[in-house]
Amino acid sequence: MLVLKQAILYLLVILQFGCNGQTIKNDEESITVEEKVGIKHIVSTDTSFKTIHVFVALCDNKFQGIVPVPSKIGNGQDPDNNLYWGCAFGIRTYFRKSAEWKQVKFQKLDSLKLERIVFKHATKNWYLIAEAYNGKYIETCTKDFLKSSAGIQKDTIHVKNKVIGTHGNASLLAYIGHDGLMDFQLTESFVNKDAIKRNCIILACYSKSYFAPHLKNANVIPLVWTTGLMCPEAYTLHDAISGFINKKSDEEIRRMAAKAYSKYQKCSEKSAKTLLVNSW
Repeated sequence: MLVLKQAILYLLVILQFGCNGQTIKNDEESITVEEKVGIKHIVSTDTSFKTIHVFVALCDNKFQGIVPVPSKIGNGQDPDNNLYWGCAFGIRTYFRKSAEWKQVKFQKLDSLKLERIVFKHATKNWYLIAEAYNGKYIETCTKDFLKSSAGIQKDTIHVKNKVIGTHGNASLLAYIGHDGLMDFQLTESFVNKDAIKRNCIILACYSKSYFAPHLKNANVIPLVWTTGLMCPEAYTLHDAISGFINKKSDEEIRRMAAKAYSKYQKCSEKSAKTLLVNSW
């Protein structure tokens, strides 16, 4: 009965708008009439561009088991002032100021994902999609990252006239924020579904110890993760991504990340290299 109702609704829409697949514009996205009435269809991504998807769990004093930070930057429902997003070294602000990236799309989303920002690389065919998750929902953010890393969860978004891949359709996935696996247990398994090997960066405290058990069957390449306490600000991710896009070796990518961390955290490169590793 539901299918019949959808079909009837679809026919009514076709009569109103014609049979040419007219689109409705909504915040720079092209949404087909079929999508509006709930009819699923295959969307072909633009494979001439590769993508990086960054999952950011906003810092949250109230809902996360963290050592409290100043209240203004530790409100997980306020992306503009959040330590990992709107502050000077947050993902949104830092990448906006980068000469390597140009913002091409910005959206306010919903109560789960508060914002999405999309950047295009200045010289190469790469897009970077970063999503700011409400700090209250760090568990969902963590699961979405793990599912995407294993190819279980895939999606696309429209950027101007292009359809680009997100989640498991991305070549590189990154998680930024508190290591929520210190606070909650996950019962799901994250076994690779498509035999594609994806690259991962996980900037969170002790991320190797806590994420490795969940990713052992996901068929991923850990480019950078951590062996101890760390501050997951944007400069470490930025420079690691620069190495990745420029086809540096895994070891060189790790070195670039460590150099950036050393510079901004004012610690020795030796200490930074001990913290940021890429091996299983």
